[in-house]
Amino acid sequence: MAKTKVTKFDIAEYLDSEEAIAAYLSAELAEGDPKYIKIALSNIARARNMSALAKRAGLSRAVLYRALEPDSRAEYETIQKIMNALDVQLVAKPSNQSRRLAA
Repeated sequence: MAKTKVTKFDIAEYLDSEEAIAAYLSAELAEGDPKYIKIALSNIARARNMSALAKRAGLSRAVLYRALEPDSRAEYETIQKIMNALDVQLVAKPSNQSRRLAA
């Protein structure tokens, strides 16, 4: 039986366009778990060059890494700086749950 070679999947390698980044982040935002949103932002930051992103956000690399740790309690202001540096924005829309409650 031939051995199958498996390589580690790294989402950052596929975040090569604004559309891919927006779709990925939107999917994680829809899940609603802050831990996974920070993981997504971290993956996007790696795809966009962590050092350059820290500079654009006005943060040190250490602060950026700490803020994007899954269990961090990063302040909204820090997350907003990161989002601005990534040139992405949060968008609100009614959830399916609010539609069900109105019915």
